[in-house]
Amino acid sequence: QVQLVESGGGLVQAGGSLRLSCAASGRIFSFNTMGWYRQAPGKQRDLVADMTSGNTTNYADSVKGRFTISRDNAKNTVYLQMNSLKPEDTAVYYCTLVDWNSNYWGQGTQVTVSS
Repeated sequence: QVQLVESGGGLVQAGGSLRLSCAASGRIFSFNTMGWYRQAPGKQRDLVADMTSGNTTNYADSVKGRFTISRDNAKNTVYLQMNSLKPEDTAVYYCTLVDWNSNYWGQGTQVTVSS
């Protein structure tokens, strides 16, 4: 079993920045993909960005050039640096870890961007 704990959400003005962190613990296989999804009220949960243990990244078009995902494999931690935030980025952000066996989710952290 894997546990994911997110931190770093909050309230920020448009144009500002936030950095999310997600620490994984438990039985973690070396080969995995960690990433971030988000869900706004009344909308589906969508991929924001993810990164394999081999450092291949994938971004949603809406965040390219503004968000950067990174990870520290030694700490089993993934980060999401969010710059030039927009009100439409407001959502609950969920950390995820996918390995050969399962897909794990964090509890979510709220990001609110005011205009």
